[in-house]
Amino acid sequence: MASRREVTAFTRYGGWIPSDERVYRGFHNRLASFARKKRGTLVRHNPAVQAFADAINKTEPGEEKSLMRTLFDNIFLQAAKEYNFVKITNFDELLYALDHVVVKPPEFEIVKGEDGIPVGEPVGVPIYLLLDIPSNTAAAYDLFRLPAFNKAMKDLLTYWGDYLSKPDGGSNSSLNTGERGWFSEAGLEGLSAQGRTPGGVDGFVETYVSPNKYPDQGFGYRSWDEFFVREFQQGARPLDIPDDPKVAATLIHSACESTVLRILNRVKKHDQFWLKGQPYSLYDILDRDPGPSGVKRADNFIGGTIYQAFLSPQDFHRWHAPVDGKIVDGYVLDGSYYAVIPDAGAEIGDPDLVPGDPRGGLIRSQPFLTLSATRAVIFIQADNPLIGLVCFVGLGMCEVSTCELSKKVKEKGHVKVGEELGMFHFGGSSHVLIFNNKAAITFADEILPDTHIKIHSIIAQVHDKPPKTK
Repeated sequence: MASRREVTAFTRYGGWIPSDERVYRGFHNRLASFARKKRGTLVRHNPAVQAFADAINKTEPGEEKSLMRTLFDNIFLQAAKEYNFVKITNFDELLYALDHVVVKPPEFEIVKGEDGIPVGEPVGVPIYLLLDIPSNTAAAYDLFRLPAFNKAMKDLLTYWGDYLSKPDGGSNSSLNTGERGWFSEAGLEGLSAQGRTPGGVDGFVETYVSPNKYPDQGFGYRSWDEFFVREFQQGARPLDIPDDPKVAATLIHSACESTVLRILNRVKKHDQFWLKGQPYSLYDILDRDPGPSGVKRADNFIGGTIYQAFLSPQDFHRWHAPVDGKIVDGYVLDGSYYAVIPDAGAEIGDPDLVPGDPRGGLIRSQPFLTLSATRAVIFIQADNPLIGLVCFVGLGMCEVSTCELSKKVKEKGHVKVGEELGMFHFGGSSHVLIFNNKAAITFADEILPDTHIKIHSIIAQVHDKPPKTK
């Protein structure tokens, strides 16, 4: 299938880890230096960070040292071999680094190259970046899946999220034209990358809704989250709809502005998601079906197709309906925040990293996140019976734990293609579309891994009978 499409080349880790290794190192060196200076003064922790520390250090009857603290100590021992990247070397230093992070909005990281010229990239998910390599260890796999750990982390992230959401509370302090500002020349270049905007101040204003048009005033955004969940200007992302309504009814559109991860056919109800390749397990994705509604739906999708794509912190973070249809159900599931499947680093053929590079384990674990992360699950009964029941799953990755459902979804109303379903808050994220086993779906030729797809673009088409294979 081929048709009009908004696609651009992209990087597999774009926005999650800096593409320039110097920026990655610079961030870790800066936070480690801050942590060691603070540790030497014995200054008190931020109250939310102290509560997190207390939860980790809390012992159970019969324990001399808490299990969670033991696992944290083992995490840093196991990550120590990656000393070129990991600069925070123990739990106490991590706490002081968190003190720095949770009272600031995400910033633009600037380092000077060997030629003295500044190099900068945005760090939209700073806590993830601190835990990037430590999370890719066996001890972290054990710790980061524990309910007690995720409860403690949720409380910490809620504190930071409240700060990032509060109007005029200071969280818009990085929304400026200064060197570390998101609206500096380099910052606007990053926000326009991969064709997101035409570029510059005018491109941003033409593309996104903002309270004013002045970058030195942060475009008028009163909080970090107001900027993060910004909407598109009318006409900035037009629906790709053909004139023939019969053809239009067969099309499936991109629900998110995102980068394609993969497409998998013949998905199973139960599968061993920890295996190499990380197959999907419908039973687990849908909260051990039945989910909160008590209605079993996994069987509808056995043998069906999953499409997964991820969003960077610079992307648009609202979800739109991929088809016309009736909302059958919608709910949000709590999950883990930083758990990944440990691996040996980037594989041969990775488009961005050399084989064995330990960075970016979370991105390589995205299929696993479909059943472990906090997620919004929305079922849509498409108006076109050939499409049938479709499931959208929005995955809140790491800091992006808040998944907000739209009023129409909560009320189980009817949605038109392109209508808002909900949004993520505070960072980057991923999503999947699950198609039932009776839908004969063909994906567009351009829907390939590591390709950035604009929202409202056509990604697939349904047929009245299975298409012939090439």
